[in-house]
Amino acid sequence: MKHPHSAPYRHPRSAHAPHSSSPRTRGSIALLLCSVGFIACSGGGKKSADAAGASKTFTIAMIAKSSTNPVFLSGRTGADSAAKELSKQYGVNVKVDWLTPPSEDATIQAQRIASAVNTGDNAILLSASDAGKLVGAIDEAVSRGVPVMTFDSDVPGSKRFSFYGGDDALMGKQVMQELAKQMNGKGKIAILGGSQNAPNLQKRIAGVKEEARNYPGITIVNTFYHAETPQDAAAEVIRAQNAYPGIQGWAMIGGWALFTNTLLTDLDPAKVKVVSVDALPAELPYVEKGIAPVLLAQPTYLWGYVSVKTIFDHVYLHKDVPAHVQMDLVRVSKENLGTWARQLKAWGFTDVDPKFLAMKD
Repeated sequence: MKHPHSAPYRHPRSAHAPHSSSPRTRGSIALLLCSVGFIACSGGGKKSADAAGASKTFTIAMIAKSSTNPVFLSGRTGADSAAKELSKQYGVNVKVDWLTPPSEDATIQAQRIASAVNTGDNAILLSASDAGKLVGAIDEAVSRGVPVMTFDSDVPGSKRFSFYGGDDALMGKQVMQELAKQMNGKGKIAILGGSQNAPNLQKRIAGVKEEARNYPGITIVNTFYHAETPQDAAAEVIRAQNAYPGIQGWAMIGGWALFTNTLLTDLDPAKVKVVSVDALPAELPYVEKGIAPVLLAQPTYLWGYVSVKTIFDHVYLHKDVPAHVQMDLVRVSKENLGTWARQLKAWGFTDVDPKFLAMKD
């Protein structure tokens, strides 16, 4: 894959830095891949740096929600890339131990946290399927000298030292703002909600509902939950459309349903509009066809890339890091579809359709 610095990148911000409520546009894409060095900020967490520093191998266990979800595979690619860079820079064999279960299961995640501790991994990187079930496992790992960082889906109240991700409530509001524009402020909509137990998704749903109150002409029919696989998500959309044929818009707080081609033929862009979080290669045809005029992209590659560098800074180099490293969304539409496609390719995605790569924005 290409080096992630092959295109510019925007430096992550600490959570207390000011930020705009509007999604990033074309300019943000152009800035997405510059140097990711971190500015030391206040932060905490118990360190196993003494043990790590004495070894020439530094292993980070990466436990995402699901190994079948493309967004987490993207994060894994970023983590591996950061590990290679750090290994070369510091003469340390930085390794990513991929311990993600095949499907969402917080109990298995807790078991794999314990396994990572028992096998001597130096740190753990986690996206929580169910925060309530993972606080104990995280705190036990930290008490045994293995620092834990979260990404995408946080575990508030645990002893993790840092979290990399967006403001989930704001993300939900942005989805609703964009969908309201596409629907001219009126119509019946549904929310596609993913796992009902994921705290980050619940915050996004709350953000959608709060923002919807600003549009008297918008009615939310229901929130539909599902297993976070493309097939299950697409099937839930079809089921909901059949049960509620009046649905005219979908606020998708994750892109699961658009990772398949199913809805390209099952949804009529003249009747139904979609705005979704995520903009991976499989989703770009939905923008082209007009079913999803706007996607709000999470730079999922950076979930792994930024997090691995943050962990290394904190645990191996004894640096302070922010308690929350802010991630911003990127607004993707027909106007910048080519630029975004090229960004995805620069991050190592091999399944970007050449026709999108050739588009002139």
